[in-house]
Amino acid sequence: MSPKQKRLWYLILIALFLGGCSLIILTTLNNHLLFFMMPTDVLASKPTNKIRLGGFVKSGSLQHPDPTTILFKITDGLHEIPVRYIGVVPNLFREGQGVVAEGILSSKGEFQASYLLAKHDENYMPREVAASLKTKEKCQRQESAMEKSS
Repeated sequence: MSPKQKRLWYLILIALFLGGCSLIILTTLNNHLLFFMMPTDVLASKPTNKIRLGGFVKSGSLQHPDPTTILFKITDGLHEIPVRYIGVVPNLFREGQGVVAEGILSSKGEFQASYLLAKHDENYMPREVAASLKTKEKCQRQESAMEKSS
């Protein structure tokens, strides 16, 4: 085998090794990524993997069927999703406040939350929630303007 052929084989082996490592890294990252979604987005795409669902706790939806379980609805102003959470609720968690729930959407359409994040003061709202709500508000205003002009 000539030196040129040896170098070519080394380059091929290195490329295969780097490609395999990249594939393993990307697969692992994809399995551990949590996408942030609003109720409207969740209802449109019906995700099957773990996500973060954000919005506001709908007023009048909070229920305590037993001491460790709470049921409530997260809304973005357009749509709402029922949520079931088993565990200790953050102290600042209440109706009308911003919340981000981590978990999966069941086949029944109920979100099974494994972790809750509550708003920590009156000025705080997760960036993703604020940006998504602004987009939804803008769409609602455009739709109502179109309806009025028709």
